Amino acid sequence: MTPSSTNFIANQFNFGSLKGRKVIADFTGGKITSDAGIVLLAELDKKLKITEKFAKCFRDNRDSSYVKYSVHKLLAQRVYGIGLGYEDVNDHDKLRYDPALAIALGKLDFINSTPDILAGKSTINRLEYCPETIINQKQSRYHKIETDSQAIEKAFVEIFLASYKKPPRQIVLDMDVTDDQVHGNQEGAFFNPYYKGVCYAPLYIFCGHHLLVAKLRSSNVDPCRRSLT
Repeated sequence: MTPSSTNFIANQFNFGSLKGRKVIADFTGGKITSDAGIVLLAELDKKLKITEKFAKCFRDNRDSSYVKYSVHKLLAQRVYGIGLGYEDVNDHDKLRYDPALAIALGKLDFINSTPDILAGKSTINRLEYCPETIINQKQSRYHKIETDSQAIEKAFVEIFLASYKKPPRQIVLDMDVTDDQVHGNQEGAFFNPYYKGVCYAPLYIFCGHHLLVAKLRSSNVDPCRRSLT
């Protein structure tokens, strides 16, 4: 009689000893993550309500009966991913399986369900990409989430003001230009000899540690362009 194949599945593999210690491979470790710190970042976000405030700067034209991921959840997942060092939206095709990120987003049902309970790259991309050529988002099939750029700019300032218990005597603005390298044929990207690559040249305005303004610009413009607008 041929034994069942399940009889040959071992819970552990013994790889012998090394300097008097046994080396054992164990497959009962459960769900593993290397990004557990995101749970602390999420707790801070819940107290300061930063992603919640930014979520209000988006207009969601989707049919609520078909919505699985709210704008707030999509935005929080994207921001948390960047906080972990995953700046590419494609990274979320793997991050959607991460248990720590699921906990940070309040998705505890990953324990008893399929692990891909977070949004993938295609879903998050709908949050980020809405071409200006799409005039009516309500009629568009894929581009139903649009941003309110003025509301986002206002949110940066409001978060900055809320950090002070009383008005500061002096405010010093620091304007910085940096490069955002691209590796494709993105619209508006040009070769910049200073940064030695094809890139954008976003403008950032800080006050201390607070980011007040972030403007994405082409890299073939004067570095001080739009610094007063």
